[in-house]
This record gives sequence, C-alpha cells and structure tokens, in this order.
Amino acid sequence: MVQLEQDGVARRIIAAIKAQIHSGAYRPGDRLPSTRAFAVEWGASRTTVTAAYNQLDAEGYLIIRQGARAIVAPGLETASVESPVTTASARNISAFARRLLTLPPPAEQQPARVADFRYGDLSGADFPVLAWRRASSKAILRRGARLRYGDPQGSFALRSALQTYLWRARSISCTPDQIVIVNGSQQGLDLCARLLLDPGDPFVIENPGYLLARHAFVAAGGVAVPVAVDADGLKTDALPPARLAYVTPSHQFPLGGVLSATRRRSLLAWATGTGAYVVEDDYDGEYRHDITPIPPMQTLDANSVIYVGTLSKTLSPTLRLGYLVVPASLRRAFSEAKRLTDRHAPTLEQDVLADLLASGAYERHVRSIRRKNAERREVLLQALADHLGPKVAVAGADTGLHVVAWVNGVAAEREPEIIAAARDVGIGLYPVSPLYDPTAPRPATAGFILGYAGLDTEALRRGVAVLARLLAERR
Repeated sequence: MVQLEQDGVARRIIAAIKAQIHSGAYRPGDRLPSTRAFAVEWGASRTTVTAAYNQLDAEGYLIIRQGARAIVAPGLETASVESPVTTASARNISAFARRLLTLPPPAEQQPARVADFRYGDLSGADFPVLAWRRASSKAILRRGARLRYGDPQGSFALRSALQTYLWRARSISCTPDQIVIVNGSQQGLDLCARLLLDPGDPFVIENPGYLLARHAFVAAGGVAVPVAVDADGLKTDALPPARLAYVTPSHQFPLGGVLSATRRRSLLAWATGTGAYVVEDDYDGEYRHDITPIPPMQTLDANSVIYVGTLSKTLSPTLRLGYLVVPASLRRAFSEAKRLTDRHAPTLEQDVLADLLASGAYERHVRSIRRKNAERREVLLQALADHLGPKVAVAGADTGLHVVAWVNGVAAEREPEIIAAARDVGIGLYPVSPLYDPTAPRPATAGFILGYAGLDTEALRRGVAVLARLLAERR
C-alpha cells in the first residue's frame, strides 16, 4: 500500500514538472530544485522525488549529472507561432480513411425492456455451455510446449473438420487448403473487398442488401451498382460489367427470397463471361424451416464463387469466428492478406470448434437450435396474425432468423417516428429503408425487420402485442 502511494505521488510530480515545461515556466537549461528541496516543497520523501526525476531523465525531459542539479533538456522550447495544423480534420489521412468517414454512423443501440427485435442477436440460453466447456478444457490441456503463431488460414484440424462438415451439411466439395478461418464473416468480406477491388471498380450488390457488406466494398474504393431483387432473388437479366457480385442466394437479406436455379446459372455465366467473382454470403443457411437447406452456389462453380460462412448465427456473434471457401487460384492471396491483417484467428477457439465438429456436438447443437428457432418463428407469425392480421404483410418467413413486416397503410417516411415511439414503450424496432441504395427508389410502405432468435416465446408475444397497440394509436 505504501509503495502504491509513493508511485502515485511520483506520477503527480512528473505531471506537474511536464506541465511547467510545456507552459514555459521551466525552459531548456533551467535548473530544477534539488531533490531535497523539492521533497520538502511537496511533502514527499526524497526517494520519491529522485524516482520522478530519474523517470523524466529517461523520457528526455531532464538531464541529470552526478553532483549537479537536474536541468531541463534542450529542444523543449514552447512553439513561438501557432502550428498550421490545429484540428484532427486538417491532418493528412489516406483515401481509405476519408471513405470510411463518409459512411453513415451506426444507429445508437439502447436496451429494450419488453422485446428487442434486432436481427443478429441469439438467445444466451441456447449456447452449448457444457459442450463448449468440455472442449475448451481439452484444448487448454493439449497446448503445446511452445506457444507460437499459427497458420494464417487457420488450424489444419479445424479446416479438416470444416471440410467434412461442409460436404455433409452443405454439399460443398473443397480441400482444407481452400478454407480460410476469419474473425467473423465481416472480416471475410473485408478481405474480399481488398483483394478483388481497386478504387473505382464497380461491384454488383443486391438492393436492398446487407449494409456492412456494401460498406466494406465502398471503403475499399469500389463503386456500388445496386440491382433489384424480387421473390426469386437478384434480377440477373441485365447485369452490368463488374469485378464482383455480392449475393445472399439461400436467403436474400433482408427480404428473404431464394435465388432461383435459372438465375443462379445466369449469374455464374455472367461471372465467367466478365471474369468477375461471386461472393456468396450463406449467413444463415442452416435455418430452413420447411425443407432441406438450399445448396450453395459454390457447389455449381467452385472457380467463380467465394463462399462466406459464419458461426455467428449458430453459436454466438461474440465468438467472431467465420470462414471462407475460396477458389484454389486465390488461396495464397487470401492467406497472405490474413497474415498481414492479424496473423491468424484465435487458436483456442479454433481448437474448441474443431473438437465440436469432430465429435458431432456442433451438429447436435444446430439441430437443437433449429427446432427452438422454428418454434420462435411460429410464435412470432401467430402473434402477428392475431394482433395485426391484414394490417401487415410478412415476407421472408420460410427460412432464416428474421421476417420483414410491411405495415399496410403506413408511409415509409413515418418509420423514424414509429421507431422512437416503440423505444419509449420498450420495443426495439429496426427499419428496412436504410438497406436500400440511397440512389434507388425505396418502397412507399413502412417496413421493419423482426429478428426473433434472441427472444423467448413470451417476449415475442408481448412485443407484438405492444407493437400492435402502438400502431393502432398512430394510424
């Protein structure tokens, strides 16, 4: 305790002397009081003052010679004229940084006490705590004699386990060398952006579409070419030349359409003809509530498609684990980009996931949460029918972890008003409008994305009931 108090006094002495130097009270060459005199002035021990002086000497503020008083080091003069750079905005930043600053800031997130329909949340109660703890203990005990950096593409054990799982669950045929483990699918999209786009290059993106994918490609300098979607997914009849196309073919985000077989082949033919790549985001492909999950586009053309997978919708978005399946010709570029970005994803989590996949625990967990989320979906749809009926049109309910509710007779311009009112009564509500390209027409009807995977059935019922009362009051 005494040592902590002495350290605190020393830090205050150091700060005070620096402030006097910066203000000009002490100038280069000035002598400081002796350690004895300074100790008396501060009511501190001479040892504490000596430690403070020595620290300032080490930092280059003072010069200390044996038997002489400390003097202020040269070169610390107060600037005689104001620096031309007075604000952070005047400093030079890269074009990449300037593009980032033009992107809209994220919406403020506040807790909703009744029901938060934010898409992407999962229920904490669904996490496989026991299986994860067992696998974690095994991984920790298996640690090597030396701790070292790993393969930037990810551990071979995890990539091998994923290869087997992807073939069994998604019909994807690949080698472990084609798999790159990333810190969530967002990092995968960022790598795609930086490796496939140069500034000024066009990219095709669904309209409406996933906002953070668009931001990643725009930040890399890409120019968005929004293409409308309908019930059959991206409209492929007149695609313009581009370097890549970003699609969510198994469950279009946010409207929920499935890219038809005809359009899949049309999109792949376009990619082959233009030399473009298709970035396939299979963000929630495990959740098909009526039939077997739709096979990915990667199964049709492994040379044109970069498959993006994530664990955020099955385990937890907090784990930041995802993966890419890349064409063999791109393997080394993605590996080197990953190495420069962050060396590799966390190895402990990789080892745990590899164990869950190899033991079958992961697939058992997926089957379990698929049933639970199917139940939540049924509760949500029934609540919407009971409380709102024909007042809303529901889209995208066949798969995934969210639906879109279009509020009939309510103009899209009223979305902010409804969201604010919903927040006041404890409901977290999120609009569809921001997911449309700002240069393209938007629907005239108000629409909201209702995520349900993070809520229990009672919260879903209460949330829809409160929302229905709120909408009735504002018609």
